[in-house]
Amino acid sequence: MSLLRRILLALALVLAPLGAGIGYAHQQKIAISTLTLNPRTGMIEIAHQVPVHDAEHALTAQGIKSPDIVGSEASREAFAAYVTRRFLLEVGGTLAAPAYVGSEIIGGSLWVYQEVPAPAGGTAAALRFDSQILTDVWARQENRVNIGGGTAPETFIFKAGDPPREAMLK
Repeated sequence: MSLLRRILLALALVLAPLGAGIGYAHQQKIAISTLTLNPRTGMIEIAHQVPVHDAEHALTAQGIKSPDIVGSEASREAFAAYVTRRFLLEVGGTLAAPAYVGSEIIGGSLWVYQEVPAPAGGTAAALRFDSQILTDVWARQENRVNIGGGTAPETFIFKAGDPPREAMLK
């Protein structure tokens, strides 16, 4: 075996495990939603972070052919509509319909932004919420919901079929 062939074979053996990991890295099966109270605007702001590949897979599962979250505004809007159906929120005992604010790509994640008015006074809100984003696509999907911003939010973990949870947003 020539020296060049031995070097190429050694290089292939070293790089093969890295390439094998790429297939597993695409589907992360985790979404993170954060709800914060903005006292300046009197709004509860909601930010959903979902890996781009997972979002595209969900759209494919819904029958959309060749979704392109990064390059297609229509794909981003379709996934944002999906998120609004899979994330339910009650504020002060009333079912809320958060308004869609927009979306953007940051790194490998799609961020979907929503907002809903906080109760009168805008100082605290009793929330009831359920995050079933992507649980209809993967049984092992895990969704985290952070209530409050800063360095110490209260975090709730949802899996397929979990019941809604409650928390105070301050």
